[in-house]
Amino acid sequence: MDEKPQIRFDDGAAYEEFMGKKSRTAGDAFLRWLTPAAGSRWVDVGCGNGAFTEMLVERCTPLTVSGVDPSAEQIAYARQRLGSDSVRFEVGDAMALPYGAAAFDAAVMALVIFFVPDPAKSVAEMARVVRPGGSVSAYAWDILGGGFPYQVLQDEMAKLATTPLWPPSVEASRLETMRALWAEAGLTQVETTAITVERTFADFDSFWAIAQTGPRLAASIAAMPVGDRQLLSDRLRARLRADADGRITYSARANAIKGVVPS
Repeated sequence: MDEKPQIRFDDGAAYEEFMGKKSRTAGDAFLRWLTPAAGSRWVDVGCGNGAFTEMLVERCTPLTVSGVDPSAEQIAYARQRLGSDSVRFEVGDAMALPYGAAAFDAAVMALVIFFVPDPAKSVAEMARVVRPGGSVSAYAWDILGGGFPYQVLQDEMAKLATTPLWPPSVEASRLETMRALWAEAGLTQVETTAITVERTFADFDSFWAIAQTGPRLAASIAAMPVGDRQLLSDRLRARLRADADGRITYSARANAIKGVVPS
């Protein structure tokens, strides 16, 4: 069987502009639902540029936080953003976490599970490094359910024969798939929820400028014939109706799950 490719985002600043605001809104709702205990030892798996790690520090009063990501560039960005004695970042693989068993009270994967080539291994690894009674949780854009923040862009690109750039493990974004993964890892007290968020742009031009900077999407849009790019822009403008002040607002939806490592 061919192995799925591992997708990495290496530009922390570009990702922050493209997805940061929506990610933080979803992350805030996720943490309110998770209701984590203060004073916990956390591991943020697939921490990227440290955006969600920063939310853990600000909202959860953790004892320590470790962030791990396969991109050295993202880890460097995260260290500049958040480095401290209680927050550590390192390069590592979600399918083979560089930590001992029961090293943490909580493991979390924020908007990452569908990028991991083997999601089952990553969930099993999170369960391994969390102590009995600890929490293993994740949330992911509901891509196959139409919840991706730039779903309308992907839809219109597909109509112009540009293949949508979905991640390799996109099935892992389904709630039923998540439940199966948590059950397979032996996690108990499993709960799920859906999180809906909105993002507003000053006008269509602001949306279009940011949409064209997205990781992977930027190269795909740039490779389109000039006429198709203009047609793409026109179709998006028609679909994304502006309000009386010219602002563009659209929604996105993420699926979330949490479970407990059995004693």
